[in-house]
Amino acid sequence: QVELVESGGGSVQAGGSLRLSCAASGNTYRVYWMAWFRQAPGKEREGVAGSHNDGPITYADSVKGRFTISKDNAKNTLYLEMNSVIPEDTAMYYCAAREGLVSPVFYRFWGAPDKYNYWGRGTQVTVAS
Repeated sequence: QVELVESGGGSVQAGGSLRLSCAASGNTYRVYWMAWFRQAPGKEREGVAGSHNDGPITYADSVKGRFTISKDNAKNTLYLEMNSVIPEDTAMYYCAAREGLVSPVFYRFWGAPDKYNYWGRGTQVTVAS
């Protein structure tokens, strides 16, 4: 079992920045891929950014150039640096983890919520215009 706890959400003005954190505990040795998702009211959960333990990273087109995902493996903590935020970034942000090795095919589906085994409870981000 892996537990994920997000923190760092809050309210911010458009153009500002926030840094989200996700602390992982438990059987983290079984996790090779972690990602950030978000879900706005009335919308489906969508992948924001994903990161492999060995380095490969991917982003949703909507956040490329503005958000940065990083990981501190020693601390078992995943981060999401959010810069130049816009009102459309308002959502509940979730951390997710996938057990097991990641095949090249997975990179086509990394943004699908059903590919993940573990989820945090989320942290709210609200961007005011």
